[in-house]
Amino acid sequence: MKKLIAFFEIPAADFRRAVDFYETILNVKLDVFECETEKMACFTEQGETVGAISYASDFRPSAAGVLIHFYCDNLESTLQKVIEKGGSVVIPITKIEAEGKGHFSVFEDSEGNHVGLYADTMTK
Repeated sequence: MKKLIAFFEIPAADFRRAVDFYETILNVKLDVFECETEKMACFTEQGETVGAISYASDFRPSAAGVLIHFYCDNLESTLQKVIEKGGSVVIPITKIEAEGKGHFSVFEDSEGNHVGLYADTMTK
């Protein structure tokens, strides 16, 4: 089976703020590309671009849009970074009620989007 997700885009009202937010909470460096009035900061995984923070005048953040979930090693410390960077917790850390399926949380990012976090296990 092919990978199920081809690409995702997270809209940003303030591009630089959003790039800083995601680089900090996910501890990654995003490659930034700017073309006239549109901008993208790309998430890469194993050398492949899988998604981006995107800025375009008609692409606006929304709490009611698509919900993606990022893997993270430690939900508690990642959510602390979310808060420190101006985001907020929408759904606190919650155990998935299926055996061995881990935990998740949903936060509101610096732009007003709702985004999920997922961890296979809880780190103490």
